[in-house]
Amino acid sequence: MGNEERQPENRLRRELPDEVPVPAPRPEPATGRPAEEASGEAARQAAGPTAGRTPAETSGETAAGTTGQSDEARLTGRRRLVEGLWPPRFSRAQLIVAVLLFGLGFGLAVQVASNSDSDSALRGARQEDLVRILDELDDRTQRLEDEKQGLEKQRQELQSSSDQAAEARRQTAEKERQLGILAGTVAAQGPGITMTIADTKGTVKADMLLDAIQELRAAGAEAIQINGVRVVASTYLSDTGDSVSVDGNKINAPYRFKVIGKPQDLEPALNIPGGVVQTLEKEQATATVERSTKIVVDALRQVKQPDYARSSSP
Repeated sequence: MGNEERQPENRLRRELPDEVPVPAPRPEPATGRPAEEASGEAARQAAGPTAGRTPAETSGETAAGTTGQSDEARLTGRRRLVEGLWPPRFSRAQLIVAVLLFGLGFGLAVQVASNSDSDSALRGARQEDLVRILDELDDRTQRLEDEKQGLEKQRQELQSSSDQAAEARRQTAEKERQLGILAGTVAAQGPGITMTIADTKGTVKADMLLDAIQELRAAGAEAIQINGVRVVASTYLSDTGDSVSVDGNKINAPYRFKVIGKPQDLEPALNIPGGVVQTLEKEQATATVERSTKIVVDALRQVKQPDYARSSSP
């Protein structure tokens, strides 16, 4: 019995091989790494640079590459713009046009500034001052109209007179007296004003007195005298130390103006807003104006023969 039970077991053992052969290892590639590692590396290379990386890493590298390219393009654009603008390249015609435009702009700016100053002075004036300015303009217009009528009257007298030669001599003598007053060769008297300028600080200069003379002439002054010096068309003023010279004659404060003309025109012309009186007050000087029915201008001038001008009449 025992021998029969062992026979199947021995038969099974004889059917199984004694040893299971172990497969021989594959030869390693030239890199010295196992074939599995080499084949995995080859697969990753075939898959591309993103193989084995997470999607976040791949998208980050892509964004970084795109940003670098855009920054480089932007810098290149700026560099091109700078190179295009600097150094500037101007032609001669462009420079001339630029200079002309600059001069035109500067002139317009000065004109606008001067108009703004005059407009602001009138805008801040009182109603009485504005009425006075309008009256002065009306008076100037009336004076010009009277002068025109006088000239027309003289022409009509010459044309209608039976003795035109005698009438011409009479008008010539009258014109000579008028020109003598303007030239300062004869004394004159008539209604007008007296203006006295007190300058205790020594701030009144020649240009301020010249402004007063021009304002009086514009208002219709026919004869002017300053501290014994007759003012004529060729009169000039200059600063001499702390005083003023008129035609080379030194005068000191107070400056006394004797003016023959219509008082109703002369006084408002000096007292307008921003005029002579206000300008002197800003310089800490005082100016007083008095009207009079009789002003005597007796300072005389010697007739000076012109050096170059000659009469063009035959």
